[in-house]
Amino acid sequence: MRSDSLTIFTMERGVYMIHSSVVLGENVIIGENVVIEENVIIGDGVSIGHHVVIKKDTRIGNFVQIGELTVLGKPTSSNKKMARKPGNALEPLVINDNVVIGCNSVLYRGVKLNPGVFVGDLASIREKVVIGEDSIIGRNAIVETNTKIGDRVTIQTGCYITADMVIEDDVFIGPCCSSSNDKYMGMGNYKHQGPIIKKGAKIGNNATLLPAITIGENAIVGAGSVITKDVPQNKTVVGNPGRIIN
Repeated sequence: MRSDSLTIFTMERGVYMIHSSVVLGENVIIGENVVIEENVIIGDGVSIGHHVVIKKDTRIGNFVQIGELTVLGKPTSSNKKMARKPGNALEPLVINDNVVIGCNSVLYRGVKLNPGVFVGDLASIREKVVIGEDSIIGRNAIVETNTKIGDRVTIQTGCYITADMVIEDDVFIGPCCSSSNDKYMGMGNYKHQGPIIKKGAKIGNNATLLPAITIGENAIVGAGSVITKDVPQNKTVVGNPGRIIN
C-alpha cells in the first residue's frame, strides 16, 4: 500500500486508513486504527471493530460483524521445509451476508463464508476453505487448507480440523476434537486426505480421527475415542481404537 493512495482519518482517540479504491456501503461503522487495503468491497450495515486489518481484494457482504484485532484476507506464506506450497493464485476472501466474526481471528485469502456463518474469537481459517450457511466455527478452532464444511455444522471450541477434510451438512463436532491427514507423519509417501464426516454425524469431546477414514451418516463417535477405520452409518463407536457398541 502506498501512502499517497490512502485516505487517513484522524479521530479523537486514533486513526484509520482506507485505500482510495475501497468501496464502502451505507451505514458502515469503522472502529479505531482500522486499515483497509486496496480493492476491498464492503456492503451495507457492516460493523468493523477496533484495530482490524482487511487485506486487499476482500469482499464483505451486508450486515457483517467483525470483532476487534481480526485480520481478514491474509496472504499465505511458507518456508523451504513445507511439503505443500500454498501458491500465489488465490481468490479473494469472500464473506457473505450476516456473518459474525469474533475478535483476534485470522481468515486467509481463498476462504468463502456463506451467509449466516459464525466464527468465534481466536479462530484461524486457512486458504481454500468453504464454510456453508449458518455453520459455527468455535472459539480457538483451527480449520486448515482445502477443507469443505457444509451447512448448519457446529465445530466447537478448540477443535483442530485438518487440511483436505470434508464435513457434510448438520454435523456436530464437540470441543477439542483432533483430526489428521498424513498417515506417515511427513515422510512424503502418502497422499494427504483428512477424514470425511457424512451428514448428521456427531463427534464427542476430545475424539481423534485418523487420516482418510469415513464417519457414516448419523453415526456417533463417543468422547475420547480414537477412530482408526471407517464408521458405518447410524452406528455408535467408543474407545481406543473405536469399536461399535450398537
